[in-house]
Amino acid sequence: MKKYYLTTPIYYPSDNLHIGHTYTTVAADAIKKFKKMQGYDVYFVTGSDEHGQKIQEKAKENGVTPKAYVDKIVADIKALWKTLEIDYDTFIRTTDPHHEKAVQEIFIKLYEKGEIYKSKYEGHYCTPCEAFWSESQLKDGKCPDCGREVHLAEEEAYFFRLSKYRDKLLALYEENPEFIQPESRKNEMINNFLKDGLEDLCVSRTSFDWGIKVPFDPSHVVYVWIDALSCYLTALGYGTDDDKNFKEFWPANVHLVGKEIVRFHTIIWPALLMAMDLELPKKVFGHGWILFEDDKMSKSKGNVIYPEPIIQLYGIDAFKYFLLREFSFGQDGSFHRDKFLQRLNSDLANDLGNLVSRTVTMIEKYNEGVIPAPVKEGEFDDSLKEIGIKAASKVEEYMDKLNFSNALEEIWKLIRRTNKYVDETAPWILAKEENKERLDTVLYNLAESLRIVSILIKPFMEKTSIEIRKQLGLENDILWNDAKTWGILETGTKVARGGIIFPRLDIEKELVKLNDENQKLIDLRSKGKKVVNVEEVKEVEEEKAEEITIDEFDKIKLKVAEVMSCENHPKADKLYVLQLKLGEEERQVVSGIKEYYSPEDLVGKKVVVVTNLKPVKLRGIESKGMILAAEDSDGKLSLVSTLEDLKSGATIS
Repeated sequence: MKKYYLTTPIYYPSDNLHIGHTYTTVAADAIKKFKKMQGYDVYFVTGSDEHGQKIQEKAKENGVTPKAYVDKIVADIKALWKTLEIDYDTFIRTTDPHHEKAVQEIFIKLYEKGEIYKSKYEGHYCTPCEAFWSESQLKDGKCPDCGREVHLAEEEAYFFRLSKYRDKLLALYEENPEFIQPESRKNEMINNFLKDGLEDLCVSRTSFDWGIKVPFDPSHVVYVWIDALSCYLTALGYGTDDDKNFKEFWPANVHLVGKEIVRFHTIIWPALLMAMDLELPKKVFGHGWILFEDDKMSKSKGNVIYPEPIIQLYGIDAFKYFLLREFSFGQDGSFHRDKFLQRLNSDLANDLGNLVSRTVTMIEKYNEGVIPAPVKEGEFDDSLKEIGIKAASKVEEYMDKLNFSNALEEIWKLIRRTNKYVDETAPWILAKEENKERLDTVLYNLAESLRIVSILIKPFMEKTSIEIRKQLGLENDILWNDAKTWGILETGTKVARGGIIFPRLDIEKELVKLNDENQKLIDLRSKGKKVVNVEEVKEVEEEKAEEITIDEFDKIKLKVAEVMSCENHPKADKLYVLQLKLGEEERQVVSGIKEYYSPEDLVGKKVVVVTNLKPVKLRGIESKGMILAAEDSDGKLSLVSTLEDLKSGATIS
């Protein structure tokens, strides 16, 4: 079998992973599943870079050892990968004993070859990035990678002779145009780093001791460049007696990395490999960032979106589909909750879910649940077949370029064309006219199109693929090339209608729910609670709901407010935008009470408001507080007020 080796970055586990980290791993998982379906023997590596000053400081802040600190984070990462059904082969940790031993041997080898020498470093140091920068590399006097403050530092260190590899790297880029993708990343490396020459690279540290000791000089620890990057080798058994995987799978077909670490993987990494006389990876792909409403996600900004609530509320496949369909892999993309929910409704509920439901239902209704034989061709059949037969090859072309969004678009062209085919052929009219031969052909073509769709979506949405095949009565042994032939579906197969694959969502309600669940997870994790998913959040909440102290209750600030005005939300059918008066203060609140009250019912009324909630944006409009309401088991809702008519701004305690 042909071999294929791919990797994600070796993640730095200073905190829980958010959607941005998940993005790379979901993409890698899709590549593995796709290549396996094509017949490749695939090896997929991910892992964690656990040494360094930042980890040491984080552990100290938490009152634990560095190893204990990273053990907890790594356990959470592995739990998340399990939840996402990520099919990795090895999770390599820089604290793994075999990795540490191999890194020491690599360091010795490079030192003995004269590629590493001892000197002193003076420069601008960024603690969060753990990187030294020259004056010319700074941007506005700050770290060029993260934009934070730097400080002058000086320490004894070992250096790798990176400067001698400038011309070899330029030749590598010239002779291997596919080595750095997308093309814009290569231009950045040349113009920003190689054009004016390279400086030798600091590869050891003495200002902290959480790391792999330099074997012949234990006052130094091996720095991240050799430590973390070598994981791509040690994950395959390099430097051990069991190096069979290294011999079979190296060099890597592709390293998937975020754009912020392209420099490390396309300048430092190939230079180290050249110095070690090892083959170079075939491709490094630097994807863009997932932003949150056009801003970079960060805990300090309070805009982190965690994947767990999305997965628990809407499923693994919906989450994976959105990540790979919404964003162009090489460019930055912005996560908007409403866009996510809208795409679920349009692509998954309306297009795919509806097609599966219509097809299986009609086969049950018009042919007793048995897939009929196609016997009478019609005018719309050929165009459907043409798109169906060509779809797999088009998906291959895009997947070879790691263009997941366009690959999925090709699949959805077939799905949309098949839905149109239903409308064009109108099976219900054929049944009424008792045109059985033509009806049977239409039903067969619908089922056959779905068979092809079930193959094409498997790398991206495995659960959905299995469910479609189950409803069509098909086995789950899938071959990619079976998607390139029309007419494989066996007639006489019994279908089995199941539940709705993707139900339609009430976007306004789901926006509130999604925001609430994500915020709960943020709050609990900020308090040191180890929660992985929404169900665990609920368990923690239920535990807390049993009994609270008066001090905890005092944290909730409730006030009487008078409704001054009430207007329709410009972008949401079920939301009001209310202007409230709380004594001398005025504030705006967005509330989902439109189906229960008219504006006339509300203006002038007194309501109870939670005033110390963190402001949120609901469909683009800021809401500063929450109006309290009671709802009974029959769905009847009533706003909370007071028995006596108190002045607005009165405090409730």
